[in-house]
Amino acid sequence: MATLIPSSDLPARGLRLHGVHKEFAGQTVVDNLNLEIEEGSFVALLGPSGCGKTTTLRMIAGFDTLSSGRISLGSTVLASDHQQLPPELRNMSMVFQSYALWPHMTVADNVGYPLKLKGYNKGSDFQRRVREALATVQMEPYAQRRPQDLSGGQRQRVALARCLASEPRVVLLDEPLANLDRHLRASMEDSFRDFHRRTGATFIYVTHDQAEAMALADRIAVMHKGQLVQWDAPEALYQRPQNAWVAGFIGQGSVVRLPLSSSERLLSSAQVQQALAALQNKPSATEEVLIRPQHVELDPAGVPATVTHCVFKGERYQFVLQLQDGQSLQAYHWQGLPTGAQIAITVRQGWRLQEQPAGSTRPTLASVA
Repeated sequence: MATLIPSSDLPARGLRLHGVHKEFAGQTVVDNLNLEIEEGSFVALLGPSGCGKTTTLRMIAGFDTLSSGRISLGSTVLASDHQQLPPELRNMSMVFQSYALWPHMTVADNVGYPLKLKGYNKGSDFQRRVREALATVQMEPYAQRRPQDLSGGQRQRVALARCLASEPRVVLLDEPLANLDRHLRASMEDSFRDFHRRTGATFIYVTHDQAEAMALADRIAVMHKGQLVQWDAPEALYQRPQNAWVAGFIGQGSVVRLPLSSSERLLSSAQVQQALAALQNKPSATEEVLIRPQHVELDPAGVPATVTHCVFKGERYQFVLQLQDGQSLQAYHWQGLPTGAQIAITVRQGWRLQEQPAGSTRPTLASVA
């Protein structure tokens, strides 16, 4: 429901979603979505299951129609409530979670398939584009194998090569790493970055995994219940979330209610410490403040807290601390502390959050378990 960038500020070849609305059987799935995406950028649509991100991607691809609104690429209207350009005419390619490779075709034939649909024969140009696409994803030695003879990561690379061969203006990726283990996901993230750099195409990447979105995207559209709740760079989403819902969905952290005497959103250490000390007086007027665990430090001169939980994370320990009024705060430290230990802490900074919209539900903040 946010209007983001004035149309006059967007390059002529950018992708625009204006007032995009989608309903299924009377239920709103995407609610008046406005996005303007610069050509050549890498954008992630991020949100929990059922937030409307995949439906949005399918409307951009042309697989689903709009209930209302408009989608355009440059000066071309791709879809509106009264017209629909077929998917094959949109100059887009899609990488599916399930890879969508033909099992009876070789790797080379799968990669060349979209070229055949565009009227290319198996001449020298066809062979060159298939060969270059496979070389880009380091799959040229596997050109004559079948998909069932490949690993999951190799199949995903073939799907990427198929996109590259057709030279699309926009690449759509629907949770492409969901079926891979952690090691392969990290390797494929590198492949996506390289693929984006080589092609210069616009990438729109759907995921529910915030780590993937933060690692890959230039900008992230965070969606919740069909609505856009924040559109920002990864660093801004982490450091300056719009409200408690985004704060709980992006990264580790604690949302605590503190009495504040200033109007700034970025709170200094002195401001947070003063507010924490005032909790013992049980103030009636409080506001939500996000505190990231790396901003909590053990300090003998700080405010009292009690260790209620401690987990070893390899390079550090992660704690849950109980404040004077019973609220919980996450913290990191290089040394473990026993449950029940009485300590003192200093918070280096905090971020004042906007109040939750009526009817919204905050996600559970990540635990240390």
